[in-house]
Amino acid sequence: MRKRQRLLFAATVLVAVLAYAVSSIAAGSGGGLGAGAVTNYVKYVDGKSGKANPKLSPVQVGFVNQQGGAVVIGANATNGAELAVNYANANLDGIDGHPIKIDTCFIASAEAEGTTCGQQFLATKGLSVIDEGAVATGIQSLYRTLGGARPVIAGVSVTPVDAVQKYAVILFGDGLHVLPPYATYAKTVLHAKTVADIYENEPGIVPSAQAQIAALKADGITVTSAAYPPTETDVITPLTSANAASADMVIVNTDANGCVNMANALTQVGITDPKKIVANPLCLNAQVISALGDFPKWTYGIASSLDGDTSDKGVAPYVAVAKKFGDGANAADPWNIVNFGVMVSTIRFLNEVAAKYGVSGITPARVLAEAKAFKGPQALGAPSLSCGKFKSAPAVCNDRAQFFAYQGKGVFVKEAGWLEGPPGT
Repeated sequence: MRKRQRLLFAATVLVAVLAYAVSSIAAGSGGGLGAGAVTNYVKYVDGKSGKANPKLSPVQVGFVNQQGGAVVIGANATNGAELAVNYANANLDGIDGHPIKIDTCFIASAEAEGTTCGQQFLATKGLSVIDEGAVATGIQSLYRTLGGARPVIAGVSVTPVDAVQKYAVILFGDGLHVLPPYATYAKTVLHAKTVADIYENEPGIVPSAQAQIAALKADGITVTSAAYPPTETDVITPLTSANAASADMVIVNTDANGCVNMANALTQVGITDPKKIVANPLCLNAQVISALGDFPKWTYGIASSLDGDTSDKGVAPYVAVAKKFGDGANAADPWNIVNFGVMVSTIRFLNEVAAKYGVSGITPARVLAEAKAFKGPQALGAPSLSCGKFKSAPAVCNDRAQFFAYQGKGVFVKEAGWLEGPPGT
């Protein structure tokens, strides 16, 4: 069960941190958001420089994450959110001078805990918005309890539940909408004719892999796929079944544990080209370094800024904030990056409402309206957003990704900017 839940998260996070982006390869040149990189957070949040006044009543912001149990999807999501709040209270004048108070609720392992969190948030006076970290268990109960009374702003959605919510906004991407850029990368960068797609046979991964395969086929690429049990540690067999050795591109759909097994297997069969092997950033994990000594030398797709991207002008200001106001050691973690970005955007929405109606005029409906109207660029995220683009997934705002080949020893080389998936995918 633990493995199954972890893989559910792997599939959908892979979904959310990869995206099937927006423009041509050149559109992402210059790193990150290029000229649109967020380097001035005072300007970004529509705030003022200075410290919030502790004597003023606080502005409440909810934050929910899955942690404290046997399965923790993204513990550092909480770090990122708290970092943004600490920084905003110290340097960004809070919300119109009022300090921001983060009201956290953690779901450990039971679906019913989502109900508890929903009740907690509804009972918190003045709480008009909830930020979401990485939540799989309990998310349905949370939404059911909230009943649309409080909007939820997520960075990465780890289940399809968030995407269909009318009262949610997903700023960095979600599930089935984020894998088509693999097809664009295959066609326009690798000029691949054949692709081996290997994935773990789990309910959360299978639909995403199928969407990925469909996008590849839509681009006229021949795909040979192979699924394998999540308990399988020797993955040479699925690699062989998928004709990985002769394929122009090998796609790896797994989590951190699987990354280690896959890296060993690929080396054994002689597949080592970092441009040919494409994976999600879940492999950029300390657990992988502990087992292998370094990250696998593969290409990684990501819908947020990458800490190793020295050409991204938005990374250095974020890292400086992390070192001064939070846990600098975890600054590179994708969850830390994403949820810092989500929280500073939430602060922006609150400031925008306060500028129009005053702090006392901040309401859930007004915050949701500002969030859905936001076109980007998203701090540490995509260059532009389009909330409501997908009728079947009204909460999804981002569908973009950039790709980096890892050279070893912390060096990443950008292979493609913000790409777009095949039409109709």
